[in-house]
Amino acid sequence: MIRIGILGDIGSGKSYAAHCFGYPVFNADKEVVKLYRSDLKVFKKLAKSLPKFIHSFPINKREITKAILSNNNNLKKIIKIVHKEVRKKMNAFLIRNKNKRIIILDIPLLLENRINNKKDILVFVESKKTDILKRIKKRNNFNKKLYRKFKDIQLPLNYKRKKSKFIIKNDFTKKSVKKSVKNILNQII
Repeated sequence: MIRIGILGDIGSGKSYAAHCFGYPVFNADKEVVKLYRSDLKVFKKLAKSLPKFIHSFPINKREITKAILSNNNNLKKIIKIVHKEVRKKMNAFLIRNKNKRIIILDIPLLLENRINNKKDILVFVESKKTDILKRIKKRNNFNKKLYRKFKDIQLPLNYKRKKSKFIIKNDFTKKSVKKSVKNILNQII
């Protein structure tokens, strides 16, 4: 099995690029949303760890946001609880797809949490900062302070770019990303 890890900035189009490969994708962000919606165990752990903030199940994203913005340690607490469960989901995904030729890992903190293997093929999705900011400001739940907190826990983009074997230049046209993905697959396979 070939594992391809997708790296890039917040809002650079990593998830779109991941799906363009046409192979099974593990999307960590979607798994977090599912955990907040349906995992009672995660709710209980978060409510115990952050009793001033987490009150309702399914977990309300606003409660998570308030917790993160009020104290830097709260983000660490959330990450410790949630990432453990996301890692379990990823391992189940890998087992389910063990006979697939290629799988795609769309995990924002892939390198930061040391989830990648040495053999993983890393692909960096590069986009212009101005294009990224325009896109993320359009998101319903965009919060500048929260955005900065998440940027602070990420490794520098230059480091991720250097670690990557391939670079996809995303100008937010489907054509450019699909062409890059096709070229990458031709070199890998």
